[in-house]
Amino acid sequence: MALDHHRVQSVVAEIADEMRARTDRGEVAGYIPELSKVDPGQFGIAVADDQGFVIAAGDSETAFSVQSITKVFTLTLALGIAGDTLWRRVGREPSGSPFNSIVQLEFERGIPRNPFINAGAIAVTDLILSGHQPREALGEILRFIQFVADDPTIRIDEAVAASEQRTGERNRALAYYMKSFGIMENPVEYTLGVYFHHCAIAMTCRQLALAGRFLAYGGRQPSTGRTVVNPERARRINALMLTCGHYDGSGDFAYRVGLPGKSGVGGGILAIAPGQASIAVWSPGLDAAGNSHLGRIALELLTKRLGWSIFGA
Repeated sequence: MALDHHRVQSVVAEIADEMRARTDRGEVAGYIPELSKVDPGQFGIAVADDQGFVIAAGDSETAFSVQSITKVFTLTLALGIAGDTLWRRVGREPSGSPFNSIVQLEFERGIPRNPFINAGAIAVTDLILSGHQPREALGEILRFIQFVADDPTIRIDEAVAASEQRTGERNRALAYYMKSFGIMENPVEYTLGVYFHHCAIAMTCRQLALAGRFLAYGGRQPSTGRTVVNPERARRINALMLTCGHYDGSGDFAYRVGLPGKSGVGGGILAIAPGQASIAVWSPGLDAAGNSHLGRIALELLTKRLGWSIFGA
């Protein structure tokens, strides 16, 4: 179904204006020093359709650290490598706990709840790394994101990666704990090096919206017509995004927005309106669950005004 570009443009512009005027912006992720420097006054939004047409407003051309949003792409890669055997290492259930909880990991004997919390994404990264040198595995992840975005200019922000490596003690604890249960196959520091670097990939809202289109259109990369994943796998990745994509705020996001989505502590959110569009929003201030405060509000307004909730208008 073709987008009504005029209607979408009007709604996107309205939302950007409304977000610009708001003073409740949340708090930036201060525990990662490089992210703590980002101006919380920024907001961007982009909507991409199957023809590559992008409707954008606000700071949509400003690159930001996408952080955990890359977990959507590493999950896609890992499923291509291991298929359903991946689920021997990581579960598919919502966490109900903070994204970096070690208590839950201990209770469940080293098996992460889902691939979108930190422990789960580290386990997924470890699977991609197996049989490769860290630089090769990281290159594969970056090239895949460049491919689905149809943009070879996407790069890793090395300053953010270094900042995460200096302050990643909790992630090291998670990784070593999983290692003790045999979930991790590779040296922990190798896996974490790849993990910190792929989370430090920087993208604009425009690039991120384009990268997510294969999940909005049955697993197909619209720019090339090539199949990224089959339709069944695309549906299942979307299902995980809906139930697990916002940590212990996933239920509230589904309730308010009604779309599959994945957030990152850099303030970005990738949301998928199946058959309609791929959407990226960015505002650096986070809520208590670590999700973009204004990003969630903007997506709720968008789905209401355009009738895009998967649960009906």
